[in-house]
Amino acid sequence: MGKTSLEDPFSIRPVAADDVSQVLAFVQQARAEMFPKLSDAGVPNDLAQFEATYLQGDGRFLIACHDGQIVAAIGYLPYDNRFSQLDYLGRKTVEVVRLFVLPAFRRFGLAGALYRALEATAQAEGVEVMYLHTHPFLPGAIDFWLRQGFEVVDVKDDSVWQTTHMQRTPQI
Repeated sequence: MGKTSLEDPFSIRPVAADDVSQVLAFVQQARAEMFPKLSDAGVPNDLAQFEATYLQGDGRFLIACHDGQIVAAIGYLPYDNRFSQLDYLGRKTVEVVRLFVLPAFRRFGLAGALYRALEATAQAEGVEVMYLHTHPFLPGAIDFWLRQGFEVVDVKDDSVWQTTHMQRTPQI
């Protein structure tokens, strides 16, 4: 598949029950490519229980389609307070997860458009803080999130992951 152009139409929408198997295949393939070190770690809980998490629970998941195929995805989950150095108690906080864009569809603003659609969903649901973590070994990830208005709030000092914690307060 060659590069697409800005004129090509994308549809961004919430995942429906009929999409789940295709979404899972897309996300698991993208995850395997981005994080080969996790190939033996098994399926994360949110993906193993996708419908309960994103369709029936408090998580949300959006996809971008082009010619009927998923080309990008993003979601959020209620933040679970698993990082003790971050204090979001008393504030409705979600964790942005699973942003993946197929290589042929990168550099056209699709990731930013997906994030803005996700943030609009969060705002409508009263979310006060958008949290995420990323890693320097993911090309352009930290700069992308800074351009979306996130700020770095902590960086884990380890030689492998250097997990970079970021947050944004949606404009209400």
